[in-house]
Amino acid sequence: MNFGSAISSNAAIHQQITNMTIKLYKVDGSPPVRSALMITELLKLKYEPVDVNLMGGENMTPEYLKKNPNHSVPTLDDNGFIVADSHVILTYLVEKYGQSQAQLYPKDIASRATVDQRLFFEATIVFGAIRVFMTSIFAEKATEPSAEVIQKVNEVYKTLETYLSNTKFVALDHLTVADISCASSVSSLNEVVPIDAKYEKLTAWFKAVQNEEWYKKGNAPGLAMYAGFTKSIMESNKGKA
Repeated sequence: MNFGSAISSNAAIHQQITNMTIKLYKVDGSPPVRSALMITELLKLKYEPVDVNLMGGENMTPEYLKKNPNHSVPTLDDNGFIVADSHVILTYLVEKYGQSQAQLYPKDIASRATVDQRLFFEATIVFGAIRVFMTSIFAEKATEPSAEVIQKVNEVYKTLETYLSNTKFVALDHLTVADISCASSVSSLNEVVPIDAKYEKLTAWFKAVQNEEWYKKGNAPGLAMYAGFTKSIMESNKGKA
């Protein structure tokens, strides 16, 4: 399963002949940020990375809040036009800079609706499971994934298994931005509750994703940071028990 075989470099050529105006405000360990990093890798876009020190409150400065009142990452600044949600960043970049990769966010109304549904599923249910886990280790001082976390993660896996039983990819029979978005969160959940082999379709999809260069460059480094950070918090909680 080669996800990148149909990707051309036309968008990259278009980007190179224009001024580099794109800035991406980021924290590499963040799952939503990693989805944005993967799409820039896949589209071969040039941009200026801007690391945001969340612990230092850089996302709460007047300058940052003017760009993104929700003080979240990632935030995209394309020559003054601000996009402050990873899902919209994915679709925006494909629409503007991925003309030859339109299959990533198809124009057909039914196909696009399916992709949108999967994006909303990732934003609410998949990332929702990550929120439950993060709340458990920070607010509840959990030292390992709770029964609730394990249940919610497996509900995500079960639903994705159903989707992947009907199509080759998360939304359609080819790679779309829904796969990019889900890859960032699923890889994060896998660090907490490893994907059970009984989810055969999901396991095959995830293994294939991990072999892609855009995943290796855009997701893997930040995923290692995320895994190390969350494990360190749980270890610290053990000392406080």
